[in-house]
Amino acid sequence: MLKQFFIICSGADTDILEHCSKGEQNKYAGIGATVFFTAIMACIAASYALNTVFNTILPSMFFGLIWSLLIFNLDRYIVSTLKKSERFSVECIQASPRIVLAIIIAVTISKPLELKIFEKEINQVLLEKQHTLTLANKQQIATQYSPDINDLKNKIVTLNQEISEKETVVNNLYNTYIAEAEGTAGTKRLGKGPVYQEKRDKHDALLAELNQLKAKNHLKISDIESQISNLEDAFKQQLKNTQPVIDNFDGLMARISALNQLPWLPSFFIFLLFLTIETAPILAKLLSPKSAYDLKLEDAETAIKTHVKQNIYQRNLMLKTNHAMNDKIYQDIEHDATLYAYKHKKSQVIMQLQADAFYNQQKNAL
Repeated sequence: MLKQFFIICSGADTDILEHCSKGEQNKYAGIGATVFFTAIMACIAASYALNTVFNTILPSMFFGLIWSLLIFNLDRYIVSTLKKSERFSVECIQASPRIVLAIIIAVTISKPLELKIFEKEINQVLLEKQHTLTLANKQQIATQYSPDINDLKNKIVTLNQEISEKETVVNNLYNTYIAEAEGTAGTKRLGKGPVYQEKRDKHDALLAELNQLKAKNHLKISDIESQISNLEDAFKQQLKNTQPVIDNFDGLMARISALNQLPWLPSFFIFLLFLTIETAPILAKLLSPKSAYDLKLEDAETAIKTHVKQNIYQRNLMLKTNHAMNDKIYQDIEHDATLYAYKHKKSQVIMQLQADAFYNQQKNAL
């Protein structure tokens, strides 16, 4: 039962193969088993690849099954249409398009399985890529907000600098009038005289201005700090909004790109493995000698081809004979007097009817 199923998978003619040897049947059963298990691998590979894209198991398995049936049908067609010939070069030319198709199928099957086999290494590459993208995204967003934030911070520095400069002047005046009172500077007279009072009044006036400046600048600084806080919140919010896109950077194309960054040799050997599996039935038929099955299949196809050619030739010959007979018959009729008189009479009646119809038409027009 299993052997018969694999023979059907090989695309061989079961009626012809029944009359061949057991070895011939086993050969085609092996070819069919290769086709069948290649389709199984295609189902697994496609299901994993689609699950990477859609993150759902059942739809991925369903479309993976459809893909495996397509691969199974293509492989079965490739093997069944490869015919043995008298010359090996003709067979190679005949098989070359099928080998190209087999290579394409091997790539489509092997690539998703490579993604699964090297999943841990690919995850590491993707993690590094996500970190790089996170930093690049942060820098890119920072270029939108940093100039405004820096300008506002510079304004705060300027406002604080105005207060510091004013405080320096007030402190100098304070030291001046204290030194005047102590008699260590200015008039060198101890006590609070007119000069002391003048300097004290000037200090008090500047101190009042300083307090006003502080109040005014502190209000401005509070407003600027509020603006800076809003910009920083907007910066953090934009980072939060864009980060999920980077965190989800693990789709099929991203994984294939990460796989290409890994050493190529392991992936190449996996590809060679599937290429060998995919081309094994074709190579087996190319390298094997012309067997009894091939001869019987060629005999059946040649018999049908010969029968069709014979029928076409007979129909062409019959048509040619009929043409010759019809030409001779009409040549004999051409000189028949009775037929001439009959046709002359009928033509005369037709011309009379045409003349009457023309006369009636002209009469009605008038």
